[in-house]
Amino acid sequence: MPPLHVAFCAAASGAWRIDSIDSVVGEALPRAARLDVVEGAELVHGEWVLRGVTSNARYTRRDELEALAARQEGLGRPAATRAALIPIRKSESWWALAQDERRAIMEEQSRDIAIGLEYLPGVARRLHHARELGEPFDFLTWFEFAPEHASDFETLVTRLRATPEWRYVEREVDIRLSRE
Repeated sequence: MPPLHVAFCAAASGAWRIDSIDSVVGEALPRAARLDVVEGAELVHGEWVLRGVTSNARYTRRDELEALAARQEGLGRPAATRAALIPIRKSESWWALAQDERRAIMEEQSRDIAIGLEYLPGVARRLHHARELGEPFDFLTWFEFAPEHASDFETLVTRLRATPEWRYVEREVDIRLSRE
């Protein structure tokens, strides 16, 4: 699948109502009423816009890719009326590590993929890379889930934030959304 450019546009209108914007680490983003997720390379505007692109799986082994593909359901499911956008910027010390060192922290120490697999298919996600685009965040992770999986999502996020990988996060914003 080719890379997909995605823009998360905060404005007065949009498919998702912004329920909260909270700083976890560092500066938050300005408040806004709605969020639209625009796929494609078109020009978009808003109170603020975060851009990212899907990419190849950079830290994932074949068996992990197969496990994720077997369990994860797609985005846009009608029952998934809750979402979270979590933009993250990691420290320069993270980026100074070699890719195999980052992989060791993410998987051998933090177990990022294994933890995420425990919450599939209830919590779907898509990772967008933004560092190479010159954006203020390195990663934009989009999660969707049905209301009955909200507590699972909270547990997932709490577990991920407690891992060694999160010591490298220097900015994180937690944006919660819902749609009718």
